[in-house]
Amino acid sequence: MVVLVISFSHILILVVALVILFGGKKIPELMGGIGKGMKDFKKAIKSDDDDIKSPQETITTTNKKEAPKE
Repeated sequence: MVVLVISFSHILILVVALVILFGGKKIPELMGGIGKGMKDFKKAIKSDDDDIKSPQETITTTNKKEAPKE
């Protein structure tokens, strides 16, 4: 069994590598894009869950009769 442990030194090395690769000005833009993508993904998942009705709700709405329009 392999145990993966992320220590402070690993995180520090990753941060330094990101700063070297992308520069200090580009990192906030990248993180903002990732955050927006996650937010949109959660919103899409929630709207899909709201669209799916339980079988009881479906039966109730299909059995309702509309009043005649005058």
